[in-house]
Amino acid sequence: MYPTLIERLRGALAAHIRQAYGVDISVVLERPPKLELGEAASPVCFELAKRLKKAPRAIAQEIAASLPKVEGVARVEVAGGGYLNAFFDRVAFWNSLAKTGTAAQAAKSAGRVIVEHTSINPNKAAHIGHLRNAVLGDTMVHLLRHAGHDVAVQNYIDNTGVQVADVVIAFQHMEGKTVEDVRALAAAPGFDYLCWDLYAKATQFFEEDKQRATKLRGETLQAIEHGKGDTAEMGAIIADAIVGYHLRTMARLDIYYELLARESEILHLHFWDAAFEKLKASGAIQLATSGKNAGCWIMPWDHGRAKGEGEEANEDDQAKIIVRSNGTVTYVGKDIAYQLWKFGLLGKDFHYRKWPNPPSGETVWATTADAGEPDAPHFGSADAVYNVIDTRQAYLQDVVAEGLRALGHAKQADNSIHFDYQIVALTPRCARELGYALSTDDSSKSHVEVSGRKGFGVKADDLIARMLEAARSRVLLKQAGMDAEELDRTANALAVGALRYFLLKFTRNTIIAFDFEDALKAEGETGPYCQYAVVRIRSIRRKGAETANAKVALTDDSLNLFLNGADGAAFWELLLLNGSLESAVNAAINAQEPAFVTKYAFQLSQAFSNFYHYNPILKEPDEQKRAFLLALTGLVERQLVNSLKLLGIDTPERM
Repeated sequence: MYPTLIERLRGALAAHIRQAYGVDISVVLERPPKLELGEAASPVCFELAKRLKKAPRAIAQEIAASLPKVEGVARVEVAGGGYLNAFFDRVAFWNSLAKTGTAAQAAKSAGRVIVEHTSINPNKAAHIGHLRNAVLGDTMVHLLRHAGHDVAVQNYIDNTGVQVADVVIAFQHMEGKTVEDVRALAAAPGFDYLCWDLYAKATQFFEEDKQRATKLRGETLQAIEHGKGDTAEMGAIIADAIVGYHLRTMARLDIYYELLARESEILHLHFWDAAFEKLKASGAIQLATSGKNAGCWIMPWDHGRAKGEGEEANEDDQAKIIVRSNGTVTYVGKDIAYQLWKFGLLGKDFHYRKWPNPPSGETVWATTADAGEPDAPHFGSADAVYNVIDTRQAYLQDVVAEGLRALGHAKQADNSIHFDYQIVALTPRCARELGYALSTDDSSKSHVEVSGRKGFGVKADDLIARMLEAARSRVLLKQAGMDAEELDRTANALAVGALRYFLLKFTRNTIIAFDFEDALKAEGETGPYCQYAVVRIRSIRRKGAETANAKVALTDDSLNLFLNGADGAAFWELLLLNGSLESAVNAAINAQEPAFVTKYAFQLSQAFSNFYHYNPILKEPDEQKRAFLLALTGLVERQLVNSLKLLGIDTPERM
């Protein structure tokens, strides 16, 4: 609602200035520091003064006196040395908000956006860091779709990488397991946890004999990449089973995907071969003939650093290996091919099949090298791509974009968005709760880093289970008589809401120190605090509906009295915040920071709490005012539910 009015005012001012002064100018609008100064202020007259050689205040007075009526704006006044301050029509704002609830969702854009998120190595159970990736990506999908974008959700499955190879080596060479042994283990519950422990053991095993590790990894990777033999079959069994676990884990947080793009098909359908020829032909990569990269195909690149006069590019320092000397393709090489496909620039396509038994019951497609299903939809051909990958992969993502740029696809390189984020660690208290023994040094730190390779961390399913247990206990404290079905539903909404909100409220460049107690707090900036605001509102409205004369109709005269009267400023401030969700969404998309929406939900919850404290709604004796207070409460409920829904958070009826 607020952004719609701002754009309308900006357009009206620009058109009026063009007609009155023959000047095309960009009109800047700001929110004044105090409501007494209006809802929007423009310094445009100061810029006009330079062009017209006239005092800015005089220009502002002319514009304020002659500007045609702008729908939704009550008046425009002059302030200071030449500001134009606009005051919204409060009754019109109310009526518009009451009619729509929020600004209507934009029509779908012509462009297509791919958001690739989660993308966990399919070699062990998901952990808390993976949850931050998935929750950030899923929320960005909600926001982009709300803004009208056509969004496709993809999950990249690195089923031919080193991590899968390490687990294969562990099964074959440490445990002495056959393909059939692993197939039987994969069909039994807890396989992802088994692989978690085995991966940690394998890491220790490799550190003790690095020469052997290098040899085994090279042989295993080649076998998996070629897709033949027992080693490749075992790798496929492990990866597919683990992906199934990951999908079920993410479904517990209402996170789903449209396409599982598997790395094996990038190789088996010769995506990489096509990309390799393009890169060689363009000169984007070169064969190194000397130095430690001899025999490798590399992308010489100085990462934007200007070379000094006479300085030669240092192959070892500045090159990025795309193909190793043994012929295997690096992650970044395969990712360049995949990125070309995402933009429809590769000239090849995957085959597709339905993934068996998806947790949502809805169709999830996966790439395949075998014959595809004829009813598969079209994937790829995006105009913009968000790759949700942690900040440690920034250089590799830059190399991928540089690969596109070197092939002449500068626009697509610019639209390759690395949606990065920092790691998730644990508070020392949380680590001890999970049974980890901490050194004195670790205990004194603000956070303790986790390590999947060392087996130190929080498995996602364990975390969700702990959150559910805590949420269930808290609900029972207040709602002892709640039936089992509602209790399960409420505890799940509370646990998921607490976890998602906690992972989203920090800006992406902030390291999160996770703590159970902090996440589940009912006070402060938490998911449960916002959910409780909705629960309280629903209780008030239920009781309000049961009172005598509950259906009193509000008139514009009454609205004008309450919004512009003695207490009007407080009511108007809450209403204005209520209509500002779209501003928060726009800010979140433009800055790629979902935290703007978590902050909005918290501020609206806080504002309602203050409003309720000073206004005993159900005890209000004046029927019109009680109807007004109940209606305002209803508007807040609707907008708060909308904002939480964008964050992937449900709101229970009771808690």
